[in-house]
Amino acid sequence: PPLLPAAVRAEATGLLTLGRDGAWRAWGDAPDPAAVVREYGAGSGDDDEAAPPPRWAAPDRDAHRAAVVDCLEAIRAGEVYQACLSTRLDGRLRADALGTFLSLARRAPAARSAYLEGPWGAVLAFSPEEFLVRAGDRVRTSPIKGTLPAHRDPSELLASGKDVAENIMIVDLARNDLGRVAEVGSVTVTDLLAVRPAPGVHHLVSTVEARTAVDHDALVSAAFPPASVTGTPKERARELIAGWEPRSRGLHCGTYGLAVGPDLELAVAIRTLEAASDGRVELGVGGGITIDSRPDDEWDECLHKAAFTWGGGPAPWR
Repeated sequence: PPLLPAAVRAEATGLLTLGRDGAWRAWGDAPDPAAVVREYGAGSGDDDEAAPPPRWAAPDRDAHRAAVVDCLEAIRAGEVYQACLSTRLDGRLRADALGTFLSLARRAPAARSAYLEGPWGAVLAFSPEEFLVRAGDRVRTSPIKGTLPAHRDPSELLASGKDVAENIMIVDLARNDLGRVAEVGSVTVTDLLAVRPAPGVHHLVSTVEARTAVDHDALVSAAFPPASVTGTPKERARELIAGWEPRSRGLHCGTYGLAVGPDLELAVAIRTLEAASDGRVELGVGGGITIDSRPDDEWDECLHKAAFTWGGGPAPWR
């Protein structure tokens, strides 16, 4: 069974943030930032104070390969045009969850990093991907599709027919999702095929914006699960993925974030560790499959996306 509950919703009484300028800020009854820095060396950049990374067992490469092969057969049969397939890494934390999060955040800062903890466990999130960002009646979603290891030339992404086609297919799906609750004529693609860095990789990112008058619950219901982690057509892709992947995704490929009055900010829960109170930890990683996908390349992409958790380089179980 998944390590964490299917959903958690709570009212936050405090918020502690680490800005891009390296400064900690506290609101409400959040911990004193100085105390966090003293205990964890948070934000100090001192590798000597870093918590050791999780210890991972080898994931099931054969199961992932079989799922990719099945997906390619479904694409050739016309059941789907694209689908996102994931594998799961199982491991154990070698430090407490907050210390592990802060160490990984220093080594691999991500645009949508967050740490959540409760009696149910902890979420150590390092997502680079926006799901829904709302300010009043304006909403945007920025799906990621297309990945290249960081040591490669990022211009290769725009030259890749597979990655470009995959991104455009998901943009169309995101437009459809927002269109279900948007004002007529307000859905626009404001950024298409932008190359952006993320921990260990480069990504192709596009942005779709719209205006809507519905409440947060209706907006999330229209767009969830995120377009980039399902496939096209979405409902058939979801059905097939449930049969191809041997385990429930848990939080992986779901969402996390905050809502404050009329504003909302949610991230796609990728590059996100799920930790139980007994030290067990899981990480889901995956990628989009198109007709041009090759199983071995898709496996390598999964490892590139997970590598930030062990400091980069070859997988530790090899």
